[in-house]
Amino acid sequence: MLPVGWLVGAVILAVLLSMWVTFTLTRLDRLHARVDAAWAALDAQLVRRAAALQHVAESPDSRVRPELRGPCEQVAKAALDVKGEAERQAAENAVGRMLTTLAELDEPLQAEAEAELREGAARVQVARRFYNDAVRDTRSLRSRRMPRLLRLAGRRVMPQFFDIDDTVTMPVRRASLTITPVADAGETETTKDPT
Repeated sequence: MLPVGWLVGAVILAVLLSMWVTFTLTRLDRLHARVDAAWAALDAQLVRRAAALQHVAESPDSRVRPELRGPCEQVAKAALDVKGEAERQAAENAVGRMLTTLAELDEPLQAEAEAELREGAARVQVARRFYNDAVRDTRSLRSRRMPRLLRLAGRRVMPQFFDIDDTVTMPVRRASLTITPVADAGETETTKDPT
């Protein structure tokens, strides 16, 4: 028969182990929920960026060169219609390259079109960073020895990083101010130069 001290120690160890397993399971559930929420946000921003590119390409006022309108529409449509994850990264890289092409044009786009594309690109960068951070934290916990041995993640698929080139920087063009004299009042008024 075991001494009482050993029995108490075994009970305490079992309680501590069950508390640790419960804590780790709860943490894994939260991390997986965080990954799902971050993916939903990233997906929404990717769709928004592709829709912005399509809108700019279709808008006659955007000042997109005629030879670029067709490719812009094709790239945006491909990104909006893509189904698989492997194809998704390729399609989003194509959108990023098209945005870079538009950003490097000598003749600037219309201010609203440029702002729409710049905002879409910035939102994708932020959403992708949050998603990849959530994936990193989840993979880190799941790769530890005890969660692996006890199979605490169950049958959940290991989340994957979403790696695309989203370093597009649409230039911020400052509106230049010109001063025009007012004939009658002897004052000057400031007007924005539309370019």
